[in-house]
Amino acid sequence: MFLPVTLEEAHSLGWHQLDVIIVTGDGYVDSPFIGAAVIGNVLAAHGYRVGVIAQPDIRSGEDITRLGEPLLFWGVTSGSVDSMVANYTATGKRRKQDDYTPGGMNTRRPDRAVIVYVNLIRRFFKPTVPIILGGIEASLRRIPHFDFWTHTLRRSILLDAKADILVYGMGERTVLTLAERLRRGESYLEVRGICYISAAARSDCLELDSYETVCADPAAFSRMFQIFYRNNDPLTAGGLCQKHAGRYLIHNPPALPLSSSELDAVYNLAYERDLHPYYRKWGAVRALETIRFSIVTHRGCYGECCFCAISIHQGRTVQSRSEASILTEVACIKKHPGFKGIISDVGGPTANMYGIECRKKQKKGVCPDKHCLYPQVCESLSINHDRQIRLLAAIRNIEGVRRVFVASGIRYDMILADRAHGERYLNDLIQHHTSGQMKIAPEHTEADVLALMGKPGPDLLLTFKHLFDRIAGCIFTASSRQIYLTYYMMAAHPGCTQAHMQRLRSFVLRHLKIIPEQVQIFTPTPSTISTLMYYTGIHPDTGAAVFCEKELWQKEKQKQLLLNR
Repeated sequence: MFLPVTLEEAHSLGWHQLDVIIVTGDGYVDSPFIGAAVIGNVLAAHGYRVGVIAQPDIRSGEDITRLGEPLLFWGVTSGSVDSMVANYTATGKRRKQDDYTPGGMNTRRPDRAVIVYVNLIRRFFKPTVPIILGGIEASLRRIPHFDFWTHTLRRSILLDAKADILVYGMGERTVLTLAERLRRGESYLEVRGICYISAAARSDCLELDSYETVCADPAAFSRMFQIFYRNNDPLTAGGLCQKHAGRYLIHNPPALPLSSSELDAVYNLAYERDLHPYYRKWGAVRALETIRFSIVTHRGCYGECCFCAISIHQGRTVQSRSEASILTEVACIKKHPGFKGIISDVGGPTANMYGIECRKKQKKGVCPDKHCLYPQVCESLSINHDRQIRLLAAIRNIEGVRRVFVASGIRYDMILADRAHGERYLNDLIQHHTSGQMKIAPEHTEADVLALMGKPGPDLLLTFKHLFDRIAGCIFTASSRQIYLTYYMMAAHPGCTQAHMQRLRSFVLRHLKIIPEQVQIFTPTPSTISTLMYYTGIHPDTGAAVFCEKELWQKEKQKQLLLNR
């Protein structure tokens, strides 16, 4: 069922006061792909009375006061996307559309939404119960970070928002623990997966350079970030603390990842897979076209692309659901009145990481001195696509399911590393789970730029393309059905110059026989290694200088060089 958004709905459930109110920058879509809905439903499943206020009017108290004051806490999130990324392009232009806003117009999500919503709550409820931040905007801004939109180092968003607690990462376990501690009136200061502000440092925490020090010295900021980055594995991380003026940011160790059965329980809840009726008067939510009949198979990513924040937010350990849970979800989807037999996506951050993880990492934590996939696939990571092959076959053989697509990204280096099942997996993807185009993301083809991205080199791309062409050619011969590869490329990443883009263009024309249509300009989002290089101009491991294009028009020129405009 939908969580209540009005007092009338709450009263119809026999609730006279809510325990928790979640305030979100998205429209209220009840879906396992929407963080606010997942957290709300998990809390409700454990007996808490939860309400939702979506995209409140920040000019008045009409929306924020609609449900009254919660008994335990407010939960605040910008939504599924960092609000600055949602509102601005990589060249600083205001976005006109928002796929998570009813009606599609980008008019209801404020800049720095987390800060704005906390201020809104405090304007109409003071004093009030604890305000807890969560979601990707809060998670990636939990420590001092470079803010591309002001070109400054900003302090922890917990301080800027003047909230009480910040939940980082995937928050189900943490939020349930917090709710129980607050309900009982117990201390929450030892809960894993949170940050909070203290008058004093903690002796059991590693103290980072102060905010004032890292603002004054880019080298100090780089040292701080590297310590923070290495301190994100739940099995090995300790606590951190950092002085901000006269107070301390306390960063507790990460929450332990959910087990397969715990993850199953989260995704087997009864989601409506729709926009709440209260918000339909403003129009449809475009994101629903993609996520309504899609399935999450796993969380986490060990790819560690330097420009991507998934490893910081979801973690470097892949947590997979059971096949039984996924098939149960398909059975539920079949009952939805809008289902036409098409599963839009079966995947996760990287589709073909499902069911594949390093046993050593699961027991002892991530390796501090090497990566799972770069510069080549680690020998300790046993790449085996057989489990996903069997899962996809089971889904497409369910009566009433006509097509099953894998629209999430795939790592072609993992397919090539799987000598036993990789080719069969790719054959099944092309034959059964791709519409007309299979999308991959090489990002670039110049070795020195790829090294700064943490991506595999062009030789693997060409090997994969030859394998793809051979399989797709056989399918075309048998069925006259053509399947193409499309490529995501990136311009203006640290280390990338106009000359690199010209060589990239020559490569794709000569070897790929196309001009890519999907080219994005690098955006320095908080808490990524690429953003660290963008801010400091220094490679964090070698200390070598890294060219970083800062002029917006030159970034656009890099993109247009590849597009031949």
